[in-house]
Amino acid sequence: MSLPTTDEIRAVIQANVRDPELMMNIVDLGLIYNIELTENNTAEITMTLTSPGCPAGPQIITDVQREAHGAFPDLEEVNIHLTWTPFWNPEMMSEDAKEELGIF
Repeated sequence: MSLPTTDEIRAVIQANVRDPELMMNIVDLGLIYNIELTENNTAEITMTLTSPGCPAGPQIITDVQREAHGAFPDLEEVNIHLTWTPFWNPEMMSEDAKEELGIF
C-alpha cells in the first residue's frame, strides 16, 4: 500500500481542480487551507470557497474529492471540511494567481 504525502495530494488538486468561473486552479487561489492524513488512511482536506454563495461550490468540492481519491486509490476516504474561517480574500492567492488576474 502506497499512501501519498500531503504535498502529493496538494499537487494533484493543483493540477486538476479549477474554479470554473476564474479558470484558475484552486490551490493558487488559496482555497485549500490544510490537508492531513490520518492513521486510518483518510485524507482530511480543509478548504473554503471564494464566497458562501459560490455557484460552483458543489462542483469544486466534488472535483477535489474525486481527483484526490482517483489519484490515490489506497486512501480509504477523502473528507472535505468546508470552512469560512478565515474568510477567503484575494491576499490568500499565490503571487502567480494575483499576477494572472491583474491584482497587484
